[in-house]
Amino acid sequence: MWDLVRLLLAWLGGWGCMGHLAAPAQAWAGSRGHPGPALLRTRRSWVWNQFFVIEEYAGPEPVLIGKLHSDVDRGEGRTKYLLTGEGAGTVFVIDEATGNIHVTKSLDREEKAQYVLLAQAVDRASNRPLEPPSEFIIKVQDINDNPPIFPLGPYHATVPEMSNVGTSVIQVTAHDADDPSYGNSAKLVYTVLDGLPFFSVDPQTGVVRTAIPNMDRETQEEFLVVIQAKDMGGHMGGLSGSTTVTVTLSDVNDNPPKFPQSLYQFSVVETAGPGTLVGRLRAQDPDLGDNALMAYSILDGEGSEAFSISTDSQGQDGLLTVRKSLDFESRHSYSFRVEATNTLIDPAYLRRGPFKDVASVRVVVQDAPEPPAFTQAAYHLTVPENKAPGTLVGQISAADLDSPASPIRYSILPHSDPERCFSIQPEEGTIHTAAPLDREAHVWHNLTVLATELAPGQLIQVIRALDRDEAGNSSHVSFQGPLGPDANFTVRDNRDGSANLLLPSRPAPLRQAPYLVPIELWDWGQPALSSTATVTVSVCRCQPDGSVASCWPEAHLSAAGLSTGALLAIVTCVGALLALVVLFVALRRQKQEALMVLEEEDVRENIITYDDEGGGEEDTEAFDITALQNPDGAAPPAPGPPARRDVLPRARVSHQPRPPGPADVAQLLALRLREADEDPSIPPYDSVQVYGYEGRGSSCGSLSSLGSGSEAGGVPSPAEPLDDWGPLFRTLAELYGAKEPLAP
Repeated sequence: MWDLVRLLLAWLGGWGCMGHLAAPAQAWAGSRGHPGPALLRTRRSWVWNQFFVIEEYAGPEPVLIGKLHSDVDRGEGRTKYLLTGEGAGTVFVIDEATGNIHVTKSLDREEKAQYVLLAQAVDRASNRPLEPPSEFIIKVQDINDNPPIFPLGPYHATVPEMSNVGTSVIQVTAHDADDPSYGNSAKLVYTVLDGLPFFSVDPQTGVVRTAIPNMDRETQEEFLVVIQAKDMGGHMGGLSGSTTVTVTLSDVNDNPPKFPQSLYQFSVVETAGPGTLVGRLRAQDPDLGDNALMAYSILDGEGSEAFSISTDSQGQDGLLTVRKSLDFESRHSYSFRVEATNTLIDPAYLRRGPFKDVASVRVVVQDAPEPPAFTQAAYHLTVPENKAPGTLVGQISAADLDSPASPIRYSILPHSDPERCFSIQPEEGTIHTAAPLDREAHVWHNLTVLATELAPGQLIQVIRALDRDEAGNSSHVSFQGPLGPDANFTVRDNRDGSANLLLPSRPAPLRQAPYLVPIELWDWGQPALSSTATVTVSVCRCQPDGSVASCWPEAHLSAAGLSTGALLAIVTCVGALLALVVLFVALRRQKQEALMVLEEEDVRENIITYDDEGGGEEDTEAFDITALQNPDGAAPPAPGPPARRDVLPRARVSHQPRPPGPADVAQLLALRLREADEDPSIPPYDSVQVYGYEGRGSSCGSLSSLGSGSEAGGVPSPAEPLDDWGPLFRTLAELYGAKEPLAP
């Protein structure tokens, strides 16, 4: 009893557990009256229980978790405690003297939840066991150190659209590694973080359910729901983990088909055979897959007789086809109704029906260009033999059933009349003989006549125009051709940057000159710009097979050329004219060259050229040297303009003696200078005249240094001072050493 009290006190005092160890009592004694060993009851003194240690606990020193003690231990130090087993010596250590057990490092319950060890008390001196070994367990006590996790997340789930509230979508499960048997560390609670108000989750089971009714896939097909799992029962301080659930709404047939328009219009040519596709109809159904499959049917009997409708391979489009042959002349159009119905209908959604829709269809039958038909299948005509060419044989007639007013052209096929015995009038269809006929040679002539319709509106050429302000083939250009009843051709604007040049109702007659068709073009810009183009059209004759024979009437193809003699005469005349032109040009060029030579020689420069060699002082032809030889005897200038001295005079003029003039050479030069200035007919003012005479009789003597007897370079002697020469030589006097300027 005392041992239990001590163990309880030790536990309450912080000890994990105290073991009470006592030596086993085994007596070897004989029974009374019987000698020998006797086995007595062994009293076990080793008392133990489980030890506990908190996980993740870490301190600066080893943590005491319990104590072992034996009754054999009297406190004398003779008892030694030993510890073996899992973690002994590394994780757990024991004090050999006191039996205290310590943990040396932090433990993780999720790695190892408990340790099994073996305790023993031995004699310290002899290591003799004082008690047999005893096994005990050290358990790691759990703490909330692991958050919940979703091992299978993220999740993907599908739920039908329009599901009721509470429809199960998916169950999510989280795992907590903490001990579920200890506290609330592993008690999880589920909540919705994102996805409200569309979905909810069961807090205990994690089942995700729909929270609102009538979720429509056509409005929103996919939802992202975030689910959280929190331990500690969802209370504050608990750890949490989250995952995502992608919920996709699957389709159900909750939408009826609907035609996007109430009326469909198609056209078909009357020559289209049975099975020809007229058009496609599609009713729109936002559902998917089999829920969108449709079947089409014609409701009215009128349309079902001429047309049939079926569904394409995808089950979406209705194919309208011709059921029987059509005739434009008997009926121009058909009107009927078409119904589209879903093939698969869910009874749960009948309240959203009816799952069908009706649309009206109008089919216009277009007239096809049919060949003209003769009024008779065969014509029997008679004509007497040996009649002159041009004799009327008979007339045939054909008409176009589509347009009786359309003109018809007739022609005889060449293979039926190889000898060209007959001719036919193209417009009227009258047959005439083209050569005398002999009954004995041919009793019958089988002719094949071809009737061709000139249909108004027949396409001749497609014309295209481009506006460089716009790009590519999207240019918006309008066309307009000639208007009025006299227009030979018709221009129809296609409103796509092109126009069709069509044959008019009244065909253009054959003529040699081509037709010029003016076409006006304008764009749609601001401001609108326009221009005019001309299309050249030639009307040609064609062979029966359609090949072009000629582009002018045969009457204009007759020979109208010139004879050979006329051509030679024209060539001769043209050659003579060319020769005259060449001769005239050559003479004119020669005359211009002669004028150019004279103009080049008459340079009119100031240099005078003479043909004879100068004779010095004896040369008196060019000027009057008398005045220089004897200035006193020089005659005064004659009245009137003087004769030019730089060129020879045209007529020899007798020299009249001049009256005595000034005796000073300076005055003579001034006089001649004044005459030159006043006479505009004399040579230019810078004309140079050479005089071969040095003045004599002058008071100043010669100015030449050659005839000077002075040794000082022509400096005058004091006997003849320069100051006496007059004012004209003032500058010369200053240059040669005059000390004082001369008085004016």
